[in-house]
Amino acid sequence: MRGGDSREILVEMRGITKRFPNVLANDRVDFTLLRGEVHALLGENGAGKTTLMNILYGLYRLDEGEIWIKGRRVNIRSPRDAIRNGIGMVHQQFRLIPTHTVAENVILGLKEAGFYLNYSDINERLREIISFYGWNISPSARVWQLSAGEKQQVELLKALYRKADILILDEPTSVLTPQETTQLFATLRKMAGEGLGIILISHKLDEVMQVSDRVTVMRRGRVVATKPTRETNPNELANLMVGRPLITSFERLNKPSEKPILRVENLRVLDDKGLPAVRGVSFTIRRGEILGIAGVTGNGQQELAETIAGIRKAVSGKIILDDMDVTNKGSMFMIRQGVAYIPAESSKCVAYQMSVAENLVMKSFRYEPFSKSIVIDWNSIKQHAERLIDAFSIVTPSPNTRAGNLSGGNIQRLILARELTGLPGSSAPKLIIATYPTRGLDVAATEFVRRTLIQNRDQGAAILLVSEDLEEIMMLSDRIAVMYRGEIVGVLEQREFDVEVIGMMMTGAKRGEAA
Repeated sequence: MRGGDSREILVEMRGITKRFPNVLANDRVDFTLLRGEVHALLGENGAGKTTLMNILYGLYRLDEGEIWIKGRRVNIRSPRDAIRNGIGMVHQQFRLIPTHTVAENVILGLKEAGFYLNYSDINERLREIISFYGWNISPSARVWQLSAGEKQQVELLKALYRKADILILDEPTSVLTPQETTQLFATLRKMAGEGLGIILISHKLDEVMQVSDRVTVMRRGRVVATKPTRETNPNELANLMVGRPLITSFERLNKPSEKPILRVENLRVLDDKGLPAVRGVSFTIRRGEILGIAGVTGNGQQELAETIAGIRKAVSGKIILDDMDVTNKGSMFMIRQGVAYIPAESSKCVAYQMSVAENLVMKSFRYEPFSKSIVIDWNSIKQHAERLIDAFSIVTPSPNTRAGNLSGGNIQRLILARELTGLPGSSAPKLIIATYPTRGLDVAATEFVRRTLIQNRDQGAAILLVSEDLEEIMMLSDRIAVMYRGEIVGVLEQREFDVEVIGMMMTGAKRGEAA
């Protein structure tokens, strides 16, 4: 086994059962973590893996079962109990205070720090850890000044400073560049080499194969397999997770048209704080083409997509759709022109308290056959919802179920069904703006979203795809434009796609410099 000679069991979870109302989240789960290993935990959304780790970290209380830490049975009732037992957790959403320094974030809530803080000793200890792992952050730096990768290092610092030797990382690469991901994996291997045990929750099979020693697959609250990573492969893992092989490549049926359907010319947009977010961006997209926008989140991609969709105003520049100037025309005008928008956050376009059927007609309830004059035809809405539920395989007890009761993957299917159907009597959308459409989804839901986008492309739609997942953006795109600090630093044709080059461009290198 890589990462250490000792096979001491750091964590043993026996027969863990956790129930929520109408849900059996963990069903007699057994899980072990060895000293000096990276153990990957895989499963679809709702498979129970995060619940299991939340129990280990004390965020949830188990209903049945036992937890043993280093050969001793323990009762973990809170994160404080977990930390006392040498367990640290790095959450997908960083839990840091931006205005505080690295050192202040590390010692925040640390009882052992005492009333009087000796920052000289604290900083010296932090510098030792930082130096050992080859990081470049300063204990005195403010968190808001750090990149996503550096913020993650601060989260790791918090655990290491508390002398944790059991680390749980929840989807740790979701906001990292390829270079930051490579550095993280080197850090994890070094930690394992020092005798730490690391549990990695991830939905990226290639990353699991790259960094882990063992992998446990969960499905519907149960463990279906635990195997040494070297004895398995991505296809087998996908099969274990969803019960069938996944589509990992897509063939092109038709060539894109020559004429652009969308032209963006020298577009400038401000963010919510009134600061420049999009700085003179220009590009075109043709019918039957996917243009991928790559970049670390927060470099203007969201503002760009919202402006094209008519949700945000442009300061200057033009948006030309089918030879029509549609700049600042508004979202309803863009919908009527055949523009579909899939937002990054479902909370911005799904009414969780309303039913699935009501959400599916949120854009079109004003039009026949769903309403006549001021009277809504609920029977037509129900029939329409049933057709979309079937076509998009939305798992729901009925069209009348609250949208908030659906899983993340099914909420995304609901959004796709509504946005890609368009208004009554209209044809399929001519332009689809998809921002981070698979973020947080499991492999089966991710495959469905990708396949749906490809089908629309093959039917002639132009697609603007914003994603931080380079594997996804290289798989789906015909061309890739890379954004950095509100500017497009280069556009690559499909034959030029290269992870390292795109990764360098995501950090600001121009196309020629990155190559």
